[in-house]
Amino acid sequence: MEPVLTASEIMKMIPNRYPILFMDYVDEINPGESIVATKNVTINEEFFQGHFPGNPVMPGVLIIEALAQAASILILKSKEFEGKTAYMGAIKNAKFRKVVEPGDVLKLHVKMIKKRANMGIVETYAEVNGKKACQAELTFIVANRD
Repeated sequence: MEPVLTASEIMKMIPNRYPILFMDYVDEINPGESIVATKNVTINEEFFQGHFPGNPVMPGVLIIEALAQAASILILKSKEFEGKTAYMGAIKNAKFRKVVEPGDVLKLHVKMIKKRANMGIVETYAEVNGKKACQAELTFIVANRD
């Protein structure tokens, strides 16, 4: 299956770059409704050097960041927010259910719940092999790009 958006196309939409870009491609997008994106987790990730030596585990906060990046793409694909920047405003009900390790393929699922003039609320979850690793509700504030 061909990606809907490649890493290069993602970088045109959001300001994140290596080492803090946590999406390899977008699998599918339904603008204003939902998105599925992929992060291939490799042993070469910079964070594995310190988290944890001898037991590499992707930090939960970075799984949330990956979900936030996918949510940003979804929000910025909405006609009214095109060309703007989405900033995280809140994280609610975050739960971590499974560790994410090198070699895992992290699927990022985001569904739009609410959209207003300059904000959006999304339900998110990340899974590995069909098992939830993390879930959270994220709120975004959308502003003009500087």
